[in-house]
Amino acid sequence: MKPRDGTELVALAALWGAAFLFMRVAAPEFGPLALAAVRVGGASLMLLPLLAWHRQGAALARHWKPIAVVGLINSALPFSLYSYAALSISAGLSSIFNATAPLFGAIVAAFWLQERLTLSRVAGLVIGFAGVGWLAWDSAGANADAIDVPGAVAACLGGAMLYGFSASYAKKRLAGVPPMAVAAGSQLTATLLLAGPAAALWPASLPSAAAWYAALALALLCTGIALIIYFRLIAHVGASNAVSVTFLIPAFAVLWGVIFLGEMPTARMLAGCAVILLGTALVTGVLRLPERAAARGLQ
Repeated sequence: MKPRDGTELVALAALWGAAFLFMRVAAPEFGPLALAAVRVGGASLMLLPLLAWHRQGAALARHWKPIAVVGLINSALPFSLYSYAALSISAGLSSIFNATAPLFGAIVAAFWLQERLTLSRVAGLVIGFAGVGWLAWDSAGANADAIDVPGAVAACLGGAMLYGFSASYAKKRLAGVPPMAVAAGSQLTATLLLAGPAAALWPASLPSAAAWYAALALALLCTGIALIIYFRLIAHVGASNAVSVTFLIPAFAVLWGVIFLGEMPTARMLAGCAVILLGTALVTGVLRLPERAAARGLQ
C-alpha cells in the first residue's frame, strides 16, 4: 500500500467513524427514517452528477434491479437501523457493533458462495461473537436518556448483518459493474424507498441548525465522499486491503465521541471492542492461526 493509499484509508475511517457522531447529534431531532432519507438524498445529489461525468448512466440502467437491492440492504435499511440505535447508545458502542459486519459476511459467503471456512475463520467467528455477546449484556455506552438499549443493540447487529449480506450479494450479482454506477444508483434507490416513510414521519418541529449541519455532513462527507474514497481504494489496493478500514472505524468513532460529545468509553467497552476486532481480523485473514496449529486442530 502506497503512502497515498494509507492516507486515504485513514481518512475513510475518520469519515465513517464520524458518521456515528453525526447520527447521535441529528437522530433525536429528525428521527431515524427522516435522517436516513436526508443522508441518502444528499449523497444522491452529490453522486449522480459524477455518474453522468463518468458516463456510466448506461451501466446503471442495465443493472438497476440488483443495484436497487443493494440500495435497500446496504443503505436504506442499515442507515435507518443505526440512526435508531443512535437514540440510545453512544457513537463508539454503535461503531463497535458495526465492526461485526465481516463476521456476518463470512457466514453468508460460506453458505451462499461456498467459500471455505478455515479453522482461522471459524475461530474468528467464535471469538468475535463472544465479544458481541459480552457487550450486548452490558449497558455501558447507553445515553442517560436512553430509549431502548436492547433494541439499539439489536438494530446495530441487524445493520451489520445486512452489510455482511450485501457484500456477498454485490459480489455475486454486480461483478464487473462500474463502482460509480453502484454507488450513485444505490443511493438514488434508497432515497426513493425512504421518501414516503420519511415524509410521513417528518418531525413536527423544524430540526435545529446543528441537527441540519450534522445531517448534511452525514450525507455529503460520510456517505458521498466516503464512497468515492472507498471505491478508489478498492481499485488501487484491492477489496481485501480496503476492508481493513473496519479496524480503524471504532477508534475514530470513540475519539470523536470523547472530543465532541464527552462520551467516555468504559474498560469493558474497550475490552469487548478488542475481542470483536480480534475475531474480525481472523475472519478477514489479517491474522491467521499457524498452519501446524491449524492442522492439529483439525485432527
